[in-house]
Amino acid sequence: MEIVTLPKQRIVMVLEFDGGLFHGWQRQENAYSVQQAIEEALFKIEGELSSPNLATAGRTDAGVHATHMLIHADVDAERWFRSPHAYLQGMNFHLSQGVMVHGVQAVSSDFQARYDCFERRYQYHIINKTFKPVIRANHAWWVAKPLDVEVMNLAAKTLLGEHDFSSFRASGCQSKSSSRNLKKLQVSRKGDDVIIDVAADAFLYHMVRNLAGSLVAVGKGRWQPEYLHELLLKKDRNLAAETAPAHGLYFTDALYHGLSAQSVSGKTG
Repeated sequence: MEIVTLPKQRIVMVLEFDGGLFHGWQRQENAYSVQQAIEEALFKIEGELSSPNLATAGRTDAGVHATHMLIHADVDAERWFRSPHAYLQGMNFHLSQGVMVHGVQAVSSDFQARYDCFERRYQYHIINKTFKPVIRANHAWWVAKPLDVEVMNLAAKTLLGEHDFSSFRASGCQSKSSSRNLKKLQVSRKGDDVIIDVAADAFLYHMVRNLAGSLVAVGKGRWQPEYLHELLLKKDRNLAAETAPAHGLYFTDALYHGLSAQSVSGKTG
């Protein structure tokens, strides 16, 4: 029997998801992932023979959230062009709890969500107050001791630019190079909320969470601000602070030439 291959259209989708309900982005054998949720929704729209060829700007770990995660997928061209808006509605109808598609857009067949991305952005959320939060307990890191945001920013400035970030790299990191270009590392406070904004060309495994952990150590007064630059030069992960918990981390944007995750959000074709 001859197998008919239907014409495909590459599209991008912008996702929001609660990382606490998934075991990271990547599909796994014995745990539910965001990738599995997306593929299952696509199969319900396109049929079991669908081959979506998914790729993402950031392969998040278990517990990590996203407000604007961009992925690409190859979908049935006829179904897509019939109504991109209906395609978006269909995805959200079939998706499981905890994940939603905010926008969709057609792109060229050679667009790559992972490899074409030149800047990835994250936020790390901290609740800085004496009493442990209840409602947001799984969506921010609770730090009881008062944090000095001013000295945290002094420390953050010493890490900007292109460096070897081995001191902030987890032992399981498979990247061949530990050099990254850290474009933004800024700490702000609004009431009890302390937010760390981070942007780079790419990140090492657990790099953002390790940066957050060390900045909090500075904010508590454990280290002087200049220590983080010394730590950077020593290239020794054992000298850095604890890794901040996953549930405080949010993937917030992915930048490409001509589009970004946030610019696609709200679009229906």
